[in-house]
Amino acid sequence: MNYQELIKQTALADERIVVMTAENRAVVRELPPVLGPRFIDVGIAEQTMIGAAAGLALRGRIPICHALAPFLIYRAYEFVRTDVGIAHLPVKLSSWIAGFLSDGNGPTHQAIEDVALMRGIPGMTVFCPADEADMLAMLPAVWASPDPAYVRLIIRKTDFQHAPFQIGKAEVVSKGADVTLLVYGYLFEEARQAAKLLENKGLSVGLVNMRSLKPVDEQAILDAASGSKRLVTIEDHLLTGGLYSIVAETLLRHRQTADVLPLALREKWFKPGRLPEVLEYEGFTPEKIARAILSDDLQ
Repeated sequence: MNYQELIKQTALADERIVVMTAENRAVVRELPPVLGPRFIDVGIAEQTMIGAAAGLALRGRIPICHALAPFLIYRAYEFVRTDVGIAHLPVKLSSWIAGFLSDGNGPTHQAIEDVALMRGIPGMTVFCPADEADMLAMLPAVWASPDPAYVRLIIRKTDFQHAPFQIGKAEVVSKGADVTLLVYGYLFEEARQAAKLLENKGLSVGLVNMRSLKPVDEQAILDAASGSKRLVTIEDHLLTGGLYSIVAETLLRHRQTADVLPLALREKWFKPGRLPEVLEYEGFTPEKIARAILSDDLQ
């Protein structure tokens, strides 16, 4: 099963599903002959796509919209906010190459503020799966929800066996008394390998896949904060508005304190390069994540 097969099966079983794209057919290229008029390519016109999706949703359809992340989020933001958000329509936004996945492209193509912008819209839900299996597990629930949704698509395959998905629940992989790594999206695998390196150094390490960022699992954050000496947030996103902000907001809301080390992009675009080069240069390889945590006086 892959993304295209899942969306095909879902659409054939539910005539309300309409697949839309702004000339971004990378993961849906085989669907036009299958869905016929329920596949709509508006061309390079993301604003038009979102406006049309809102109109379709008002008529009982469930549009699943595909576009490159920066253009889906930034170019069409007013339409997402006004047409979809204010009306609270079940439009599903499938973003392609968000975060570090835009690797070789420059800052115009880097969606590293997407979580902040999307979770700022009242009623919008936000999901960042760790890998392809995680994504396929969550999408049926996301598509079936009456809420608008933003999803960072990911086709990376890993050997990790994920727990069943539930909207608003994190996946607690392990608990650790010394440090707990909170992560979402592509960097989950890097964090998982970093956890192993830290365990080899004798540390008790927790790992939490924060796959649902809005609604977020506040209890998982609070439990990690009370059960570990330190929390580490890991994300391919700007420091402002992402997971670090979510953790800070949660702790403050519940009047709880914690020692939190954020690993994120701080007031900078990331330097373009192939993905392994980006991870190395920006300090997000397992080795560099582990080194950053150890060098921060955790031992």
